[in-house]
Amino acid sequence: MITKESFSYPSTCEGTEIHAVRYLPQGDIQGILQIAHGMAEFIERYEPFACYLAERGILVTGNDHLGHGESVQSPEDYGYFARSKANAAVLEDLHTLTEITRETYPGIPYVLMGHSMGSFYVRQFLCEYGRELDGAIIVGTGNQPEYLARAGKVVCASLAHAKGWRYRSTFVNKMAFGKYNERFEPARTPFDWLTRDPAVVDAYVADERTGFLFTLNGFYTMFTGISRMNSKRRLSQIPKDLPILFTSGEDDPVGEFTKGVLRAVELFRSVGMNRVEVKFYPGARHEILNEIDRETVYDDLYLWLEDVVKYG
Repeated sequence: MITKESFSYPSTCEGTEIHAVRYLPQGDIQGILQIAHGMAEFIERYEPFACYLAERGILVTGNDHLGHGESVQSPEDYGYFARSKANAAVLEDLHTLTEITRETYPGIPYVLMGHSMGSFYVRQFLCEYGRELDGAIIVGTGNQPEYLARAGKVVCASLAHAKGWRYRSTFVNKMAFGKYNERFEPARTPFDWLTRDPAVVDAYVADERTGFLFTLNGFYTMFTGISRMNSKRRLSQIPKDLPILFTSGEDDPVGEFTKGVLRAVELFRSVGMNRVEVKFYPGARHEILNEIDRETVYDDLYLWLEDVVKYG
């Protein structure tokens, strides 16, 4: 019997409560997995995977980022992070959950996983707090050039000067995601690039908590994170023997159909990290945990986690 607990804690962004959940195994806890969700979604989309792991002795926890899920005061806050130092606030909120979980369940092997935008935060987290972890799983990531992130920030700041930081720009959205569906045309929806499972895509389109248009503040924050995560100086702070798994669909446009993921892997290895693995899934798109072969993905991730939990 799995126990689901919902709770909240104060954000680094003053006045905001961060919504979080944990899924507890019935018996002994063998390990802990903290999940950082992706852009324009919410943590409970990972519930099927969390329950699968909890049935096998892994406690799973995660939070809704600022501007997502239940960590908002109203739907107008979707896609808006914080007035200042927003990238740092999202990162610190993740770390606060790590501290809460470690304090509540001390001495248990701890792994952090991030999907898509969440993977960008995991990569930053590793630079700041990697010594607190026993492993990390980086799902559906990419490796955009630094100059593109800088250009994105300039565009956002320029538009915000005229429109305000809460403005939702279709131009910036197209600049960031405009080509993601190209390989899958003719497409049923603008989000066919997420997964081959039409039921998942339809649910994503129908839910106001998913697929919303980011504010300029949200895009600026994301571009800031992309700039920071590719710094070799920061990456060199990650423990060299920390187990890292990069995994993605071969048809994931975020990872440039494996090319961007492989550049990220090489970046990690170039600073001396010696336990970096990579696994791709043929035919799978961006959300491998929601793909038509997700049971295989679940099994593979559990086996990797089990190995880290048992042997480090």
